[in-house]
Amino acid sequence: MKREKTSARLLLFATPPHACGYLDGETATTVFADPRVANKISVYTMLSRYGFRRSGNHLYRPQCEKCHACVPVRVAVKPFHARRKQRRVWNKNQDLSVVPRDDGFQPDHFMLYRRYIRARHPGGSMDNPSEEQYREFLSCYWGNTVFFEFRLEGRLAAVAVSDVLDDGLSAVYTFFDPALSKRSLGAYGILWQIEEARRLNLDWLYLGYWIETSPKMRYKGDYRPQQRLIDGRWRDY
Repeated sequence: MKREKTSARLLLFATPPHACGYLDGETATTVFADPRVANKISVYTMLSRYGFRRSGNHLYRPQCEKCHACVPVRVAVKPFHARRKQRRVWNKNQDLSVVPRDDGFQPDHFMLYRRYIRARHPGGSMDNPSEEQYREFLSCYWGNTVFFEFRLEGRLAAVAVSDVLDDGLSAVYTFFDPALSKRSLGAYGILWQIEEARRLNLDWLYLGYWIETSPKMRYKGDYRPQQRLIDGRWRDY
């Protein structure tokens, strides 16, 4: 990696150009915050306000020279009102129980994650993940990470991984049983985290990157009111 010019307090490191994980045929550059400094919730919160996300123990953001398709979004949880379709998803899943788990390896979580990845991303870079890859992606030794279990009659149906920040929750990743796809558990996971952030008296649910031309990312625009980080400023939508 090459070192990018930054402030004296926090170094950022930019990767060489690599294949974009969101847009086919595009290249991307990713910036990582110095892990020796960016390992506190207060720093994580501050960097989230600048569009950073967490993967494992590292905080990162896209920093592409010519493309600005990745737009950080956060949902304003207190004024949020579900749309009709979202209310249907919410009502459909009221038979689920939710149990919070601390950040720690759970074999049934991992087996569900593997089934989800195989069904949703066959042949991709995430296909057939190992236990080590799973831990490196979702766990964080210094963070305040919660694995929310969604269970249907005792059976594990979904897991929403969420980080608790000073001003909100950051939705890291949600995976679910492919056999229950008609329940729209990905959408329900977002709606549930919005309600959880509201219960904790937090302001935001950070959803990561909205990409208008990517079907996999475009859905994030459905949760409003929200703000999008454009040209260094959070703007209301």
